[in-house]
Amino acid sequence: MTALHSWPVKYPVLGVGVSATTYDEAAEVIMASARERAGAIVTALPVHGVVTAAGDPQLREKVNSFSLVAPDGQPVRWSLNLLHGTRLSDRVYGPELMLRLCGRAAAEGVGIYLYGSLPAVVEALQARLRERFPSLRIAGGESPPFRPLTPEEDRETVARINGSGAGLVFLGLGCPLQDQFAFAHRESIDGVQVCVGAAFDFISGHKKMAPAWMQRHGLEWLFRLCQEPGRLWRRYVVTNSVFVAKLCGQLVRQRVGRGGEWGRGSR
Repeated sequence: MTALHSWPVKYPVLGVGVSATTYDEAAEVIMASARERAGAIVTALPVHGVVTAAGDPQLREKVNSFSLVAPDGQPVRWSLNLLHGTRLSDRVYGPELMLRLCGRAAAEGVGIYLYGSLPAVVEALQARLRERFPSLRIAGGESPPFRPLTPEEDRETVARINGSGAGLVFLGLGCPLQDQFAFAHRESIDGVQVCVGAAFDFISGHKKMAPAWMQRHGLEWLFRLCQEPGRLWRRYVVTNSVFVAKLCGQLVRQRVGRGGEWGRGSR
């Protein structure tokens, strides 16, 4: 990956480096790389993503090498403020970041590629994006099979993405699959890979997004749990509890002088 600029500083949250950044800053540094198709890997982590990476040393090492790890959830933003005094006034939510990047891409003539989810969702997503950003160049979109790609399929996928000329490659594979895909292709895909989780479902209208007031108060998890209790109860009940417990442990350790700045983002 080619360094064109400095990425936002990262700080540790449960051992996972999270970037202390804003929508404007994140969009600016991502677009700087996208314009040149210089290559970079970006993700937006909510509580579930942080806990998943924290509990898997190999995944944590991969995520910590990302150029930018946005604080997707309000609790993640609150943790940065509490632990490191970052004074962030808002999170950097994956779906919102994707929309802002699409707006910038439309204005600047940068092509995008959509990779993930179901065929019907990708089709609806393209229609919604074209409706919202008429000048946006959607260079391609596909739904991969729900299994590991064969080496030949992987080479063909990379060739399609790079051949499209897209500067932004949005990944909607879910955590941690999208992060693993981005890391595995960090040297082979030319554009900026941006892991945006459920953004494909939300922007396409396939799933409902939590009301703004619930998002502001960190209650999006409750809204989604009510929408899909059978699928999400373990994610939110267990991971939220683990997050709070580990956060308290990090806060105690930091208060006795073992915390501090984790480092700067990848160059």
